[in-house]
Amino acid sequence: MNLFSLDGKIALITGSGSGLGYVMAEGLGRAGAKIVLNGRTLSNLQKAQKQLKQQPIDVYFKRFDVTDEEQIAHAVSDIEKEIGAIDILVNNAGMTRRNSLESVPHNEFQQILDTDLVAPFLMAKHVVQFMIKRRRGKIINMCSLMSELGRATVGAYAAAKGGLRMLTRAMCVDWAQYNIQVNGIGPGYFITDLTRVLAEDSEFDAWLKKRTPAGRWGEPSELVGAAVFLASEASNFVNGQILYVDGGIMASL
Repeated sequence: MNLFSLDGKIALITGSGSGLGYVMAEGLGRAGAKIVLNGRTLSNLQKAQKQLKQQPIDVYFKRFDVTDEEQIAHAVSDIEKEIGAIDILVNNAGMTRRNSLESVPHNEFQQILDTDLVAPFLMAKHVVQFMIKRRRGKIINMCSLMSELGRATVGAYAAAKGGLRMLTRAMCVDWAQYNIQVNGIGPGYFITDLTRVLAEDSEFDAWLKKRTPAGRWGEPSELVGAAVFLASEASNFVNGQILYVDGGIMASL
């Protein structure tokens, strides 16, 4: 079972001050990794760090905007110098807006692409420079069911997440030669602060449970196993794949 240990590893997780990013930070930390949280809201990062330290997990944070390449370059360099080598990058930060495509303003469409597709590219671009030199590394991109499926009112998000699926494969093709594994996790519907409004919508809740073979929403902690697997030596020959954690939605018509 040492294959799944993350002892001695450093994991940088974007968008990890709350939500699924925080849950994955907690899970990787419990598996032994030293955690570097990221976000834009200082109070969220401070609260998350305090909570994780109580576990106890060795945890730091870097506040920067994942859509700003200059900030990314400085942050990655600082982490490498001050905390240590980044062994694991989890590109988790993301956003969406709900609008039918004919109503989506250009700037909103661009903002979603910048956050959900361009930001993972920029993060990986700067982190991988160090991974290539060390000839090792793990990159996990948070994809989505919308990487494969469409749904009304989330066209911009689906375009970004579909692009992220192919970017994950392209990263694999370019960087596997350096012993770097790049994979994605495609979460189904999990109950978080952002999705609680959908869970409380009786019509949507009933539709989702009927659509999901498992017949229920996912619990955030159920993503941790996939994250630990893809971050650990257990996945050393797994590359360019998307692991869907969805209660069976992708398997069902």
